[in-house]
Amino acid sequence: MKIEDSIKRAYEESCHGNRMGDKKEEVELIRQTILNAKNIVIATNNPKKFKVVKDILLEILDKEKNNNISVSKIDLHTEVSDLTRMPVLNKGLIAVDISNADIVIARGRLGVPGSGSMLLIMDNKGRILTGSLSPPSVIHKRNIEDTVKSELIDALKRIGIR
Repeated sequence: MKIEDSIKRAYEESCHGNRMGDKKEEVELIRQTILNAKNIVIATNNPKKFKVVKDILLEILDKEKNNNISVSKIDLHTEVSDLTRMPVLNKGLIAVDISNADIVIARGRLGVPGSGSMLLIMDNKGRILTGSLSPPSVIHKRNIEDTVKSELIDALKRIGIR
């Protein structure tokens, strides 16, 4: 089954009032979409964030692919997304629009300043596959590298990767 078929079926179930939550095969489709990605774009131009995400992806996703995945960052100032209501989502959509990635990973502010951060993994159509949240940095007091690492690992664990 393709992810589009899964989405359509879930829509129909919801319309008929018989949607009973996520199904194992839906989670597996998301898992496989991420595991089978060969071209991954990180929606950042921040070298620290990029290195953390790339290292984890190569460790987790590239084990069986023998260095057959490409992980790159976008060459664009993504700070413009901070002018929107949900910066992290807009940052990811910018990367979807300007790349030919199989999946995009975006990390940034959740909403208004002080709302904390979010990491999203999106497919090549901008559909959110998984994600993770962190409280504001003034509360958790971790450095950016540790926070990004924690968010990415959490997002992958949510769908059974790692």
